[in-house]
Amino acid sequence: MKPTMRLAGLLLAAVPLLSACGIVSSMPADVDGTMDRARDGTLVVGVSEHPPWVNIDGDTGEVTGSEAELLNSFARSINAEIEWRPGPESVLAERIRDGEVDVIAGGLTTAVPLSSHMALTRPYTAIDGDEEMVMGVRLGENELLVALERHLAREHGEIQ
Repeated sequence: MKPTMRLAGLLLAAVPLLSACGIVSSMPADVDGTMDRARDGTLVVGVSEHPPWVNIDGDTGEVTGSEAELLNSFARSINAEIEWRPGPESVLAERIRDGEVDVIAGGLTTAVPLSSHMALTRPYTAIDGDEEMVMGVRLGENELLVALERHLAREHGEIQ
């Protein structure tokens, strides 16, 4: 047997063992399976009114604004509906920590004081040269975080 064939055979035999040990897996993964639930289902988004990023119509509850548009396009990309849950940032931070919402938006910046309750996306745009805009995702929901970051980067022309 040729050495290259022997090496290929060893690698193929090692994959199931490495998978069982958790070394080879689908990365990134969500601890609570949020992306799997949201895909072809419902993405629960906590929003705090902060024009022009997020506007909430007091009569109809309709959520608009630049971040609402970004989240709507993200939801379409994973074939999900959005369930909007409005509230103040402090309440939304507790809800995301407790698993009641998947994503938080509402003019958050990298300086958000409640960042210990959530994972922040990498900044997707900057305003006034120094404030960098982010969104919050449940801690441990890495597949959702990466998918949202990729979407934000595509929407802002950073990747195709």
